[in-house]
Amino acid sequence: MEVPEVRRRVRAAIEQARRRAAERRARSEETSRAYERFLADVAVPVFQIFAAALVAEGHRFKVSTPAGSVRLFAEHFPADYIEVMLDADRQTPATVARVARGRGRRITEHERILAEGPAVGSLTDSDVVEMLVDEIIPFVER
Repeated sequence: MEVPEVRRRVRAAIEQARRRAAERRARSEETSRAYERFLADVAVPVFQIFAAALVAEGHRFKVSTPAGSVRLFAEHFPADYIEVMLDADRQTPATVARVARGRGRRITEHERILAEGPAVGSLTDSDVVEMLVDEIIPFVER
């Protein structure tokens, strides 16, 4: 193979990588904007209502809003929580529910994707409540 042919292929690969990176940044920015709206307008209010309902039923939970996320955590066991956050490190950024439960010294965690890419903007309060209801069961069955 000739040197000019190799250089042409290398340049084409570099250009393709630049285009993909620019497209990924654009998707990420669009998803980030949709996520911020979702967080402020849907997720935080639903988490607060859900925490109030749990307290009314005798389960002590609180809500916090660390940077870019919302977290429902057990008042007496802060290692037990359900959190919604944007995972921008994925190929397609996604809104993720992260759940952590402590048992003694052992903490188990799992994640659940709620929506990917632009679909983040279409998440509703019903979607959030459904996820919370599904994930709260192990916390309240103790």
